[in-house]
Amino acid sequence: MQFADRLNHVETSAIRELFKLLGKPGIISFAGGFPDAALFDVDGIGAAAQEALRIHPGAALQYGATEGYNPLREQLAALMQAKGVADLSPEQLIVTTGSQQALDLIGKTLISPGDKVIVEGPTFLATIQCFKLYGAELITAPVDGDGVQPDALDALIAEHRPKLVYLIPTFGNPSGATLSLERRLRVLEMAVRHQTLIVEDDPYGDLYFGEPPPGSLLALSAQVSGSRALLAHCGSLSKVLSPGLRVGWLIAPSELLAKATMCKQFSDAHTSTFAQATAAAYLSAGRLTPALEKIRPVYARRAQVMGDALREHLGTALSFVPPRGGLFVWARLTGTNGAWADGRVLAQHAIAQGVAFVPGSPFYATQPDHATLRLSFATVGEDKIQEGVARLGQAQAASQA
Repeated sequence: MQFADRLNHVETSAIRELFKLLGKPGIISFAGGFPDAALFDVDGIGAAAQEALRIHPGAALQYGATEGYNPLREQLAALMQAKGVADLSPEQLIVTTGSQQALDLIGKTLISPGDKVIVEGPTFLATIQCFKLYGAELITAPVDGDGVQPDALDALIAEHRPKLVYLIPTFGNPSGATLSLERRLRVLEMAVRHQTLIVEDDPYGDLYFGEPPPGSLLALSAQVSGSRALLAHCGSLSKVLSPGLRVGWLIAPSELLAKATMCKQFSDAHTSTFAQATAAAYLSAGRLTPALEKIRPVYARRAQVMGDALREHLGTALSFVPPRGGLFVWARLTGTNGAWADGRVLAQHAIAQGVAFVPGSPFYATQPDHATLRLSFATVGEDKIQEGVARLGQAQAASQA
């Protein structure tokens, strides 16, 4: 078969390929980016599904509007208003099949072959693949423990005049970094000064440990005149409620939202009405806040256990910044005392020891740092985290034997 030329620029997900190696009995996996299914509010979701069928069975089971099921749009607008986004009406957002579809719609509507797009280094692997599929020339902005480095980003925007800048400001995947308040305001000022669209992806913002993170770029845009018109915000219920519902949303300037809605018509007509009606009933019942209050301390404790175990079993062979939320620890091999400094090499030896993680290289659109790796603590109990990290330490020790 002769496939479309656009497929020449993308590869199969390195993470999905890694999952093929995880069938070995007894393996402990830190590879996935999933929430823990044991923490899903099954009773609450079940009750919401029953409520959706009881109150609006026709709407829940019939075709619906491409923009989304209106009761859900109302609930999502209220949810965002509670997070500090002023003057948001339901008409200013569309419901998408997960936030990943929102990113795909942005790619479809904005990116032409050869357009320059700035992303963080590292960033969400699916975004790299999506934007490459539409022919983008990706440019990497460096990230540290406080998120994207604003001076470097400013210089890159001035040099390349990108079509858009894509950021995960809060508990980034994979970096775990959180953009500081000062940097968030600087990013908004850059958007206005350069008249450049900023795409904010925020699937993890509610999964904080301790103090909440700074407000989203969308919420803070009220403090920087003119920045609201240069923001697109992607949200999701996947990490905080259930990935299986596939409910996300896109908030964007009206012209972009209209084009995205048109492209969604061609793609899937609309997100599952039953899933939308269930999500609307769940949010209306006020169950999300208590569910999050149960989830956050579990993830916080697992993150702490993983950090302690990494210090104990790998010591100076690994450096990392303890996450303040989200699902990941992002780490870098130091090569101390001749140990391996390539995450790809360590990954193969780790699987032999019965533990898996994702090497960091695929998360870079350009100039990959092969010493990096991503570890997810979300789906593994505390005892298994300690055991898995101990196995990781054994794999690393083999490089010094």
